[in-house]
Amino acid sequence: MTYIRIQHPEHFHGLPVHTPAASVPLPAADAVAWRLECDHDEQTDFGVLWQQFLDTVDTARVRALVIGPWWREEYTPFAPVVELIVAHADRFPALRGLFLADVVGEECEVSWLRMCDITPVLEALPLLEEFTVRGCGQEGLGLRPIRHTALKSLRFESGGLPGGLVRAVAASELPALERLDLWFGSSWYGADATVEDIGPVLSGGTFPRLRHLGLQNSEIQDEIAAAVASAPVVAQLETLALSMGTLSDTGGEALLNGQPLNHLSSLDLRHHYLTGPVLDRIRAACAPAVVEGDEAEEDYGDPDDEPERYVAVSE
Repeated sequence: MTYIRIQHPEHFHGLPVHTPAASVPLPAADAVAWRLECDHDEQTDFGVLWQQFLDTVDTARVRALVIGPWWREEYTPFAPVVELIVAHADRFPALRGLFLADVVGEECEVSWLRMCDITPVLEALPLLEEFTVRGCGQEGLGLRPIRHTALKSLRFESGGLPGGLVRAVAASELPALERLDLWFGSSWYGADATVEDIGPVLSGGTFPRLRHLGLQNSEIQDEIAAAVASAPVVAQLETLALSMGTLSDTGGEALLNGQPLNHLSSLDLRHHYLTGPVLDRIRAACAPAVVEGDEAEEDYGDPDDEPERYVAVSE
């Protein structure tokens, strides 16, 4: 069983990620994506760290911000961080990229990240263009339907994405949205979204500028593939990702029997349970599109029972 190892990004919103350090001169405020994190070796709470950042960096020029671990010793909820961002939103008129909870497994497992309703962030930053959120839904990760005219990229990386959040995304008015990625995760960690929840997205009428769609890391990957096979939205896409989940020959055959996918530049099927012949047929049918698909994952469980299959990111 292959699990995807989440890494800290070296670049975000087209900028190199920079973590300020006392001994290093500060770069130009608009030249990097600033990463703020609590150092466990220092006795500085996130609120103090945040104020230091406001006092030492020309935040009016900051274009991208990455929030790393916000606790020092004992893990704390994320809501106070959201409150700080919202309270000082007017200090960041140039902010276009925001990554909440850039935390990797060595710091905290994704399923343990206690998130909160992140709607106030989008409401406070109407010019934001790229928004990435990592965390699970068991401890309050939420979103209310919203109208946001500037957002171009929305990405949720989760080991357990709640259905309510997926429905809120689908009900939102995001006329500029070009990229949407949803990592659904495992039911063990709160994933309860259904294919019906993404129906408005698949219809093609919800996000008219959408060019990339990622419906990934799902235990219902076959059902998603079957829905995508006839979804009107596919015609407007340039890239499609159905990776990281439990996609099997059932979903593969649905794709083969559905609408053509050879207008895509790429179809991402990595971390799958497809047999070699079916994957080869998909590659042939989708040419010249590049179909990314590594070696199939191994089925677990009793051979006489239903196979046990796992998503790539859960705990």
